Amino acid sequence: MLTNSSEQTEDINLDTTLRPQSFSEYVGQEKVKKNLDILIQAAKKRNEPIEHILLYGPAGLGKTTLANIVAKEMGVNIKTTSGPAIERVGDFGSILTNLQDGDILFIDEIHRLNKSIEEILYPAMEDFKLDIIIGKGPSARTIQLDLPRFTLIGATTKLGSISNPLRNRFGATYRLEFYENNDIKNILKRSSRILDITVEDSGLEKIASCSRQTPRVANRLLKRVRDYSQIKNHTSVDSIIAREALEMIDVDPIGLEPADKHILKTIIEKFDGGPVGLSTIAAATSEEIKTIEDVYEPYLLQIGFLARTPRGRVVTENGYKHLDIPYNKQEGLF
Repeated sequence: MLTNSSEQTEDINLDTTLRPQSFSEYVGQEKVKKNLDILIQAAKKRNEPIEHILLYGPAGLGKTTLANIVAKEMGVNIKTTSGPAIERVGDFGSILTNLQDGDILFIDEIHRLNKSIEEILYPAMEDFKLDIIIGKGPSARTIQLDLPRFTLIGATTKLGSISNPLRNRFGATYRLEFYENNDIKNILKRSSRILDITVEDSGLEKIASCSRQTPRVANRLLKRVRDYSQIKNHTSVDSIIAREALEMIDVDPIGLEPADKHILKTIIEKFDGGPVGLSTIAAATSEEIKTIEDVYEPYLLQIGFLARTPRGRVVTENGYKHLDIPYNKQEGLF
């Protein structure tokens, strides 16, 4: 799915090429950038590691990029891993003991850490100590190792899934918001220069409007438009060429794909527009609950096509209009 904001295999090389290297190159999230810059300058002035930071918000908005910029601004190394990748306490202990003073440990999807890892993370974050249990049964004993004074930067799409004890150990917590179209256009302008393609302002506007307000999606669509324009031997991309390319890959003018529309139509046609439970929608559309909740639903909620109610999901009047289906529900029915 092109407009899936979660990182995909092809994004790894793309992100390395297009990822901003400094706050001046990083477009958008101005409030977060200013707060992080103050945090960094203050830490430098005190000659201390920066405080532990938690970044949260929908996928594809730049949490990993910000973590790398913080490391670069602090002049330290960054070690990157993810919650699901850390399976054993011993593996995590090795990661922590191999850090140097001031280094940054970035954990993506930190809400997916298992409980045993969380337990050893508490003293590591607070006191820079690592408790290790040696042996089993009555002969088991605990030894405590000193850790370097590192900084943990956690990233999550689900703040509520992080336990309170872990969340409270972060010194600074920042939410990343969806981007405005102008910011997406500026990101695309920079990306097009790096990718060495000429995109007219009208073309940038067209791609930005389909990007689901997410930089990762915008860059992915830009690559597809580049492919189309090169095969068609166009020297520059305008709104017409961009529209043709996006229509070919089934992305509509506001970034919806067939799967998004299928979910909306299923709720309307099979369940009278809702309310209907998430598990029922998943069964009716042959999609996984997690996929609907993490990939499709956030943007449909953001643009006001879908609403959450105590009784389930409801397609709004705007959703009906976009699909060109008559809206006959009574006001306040749900």
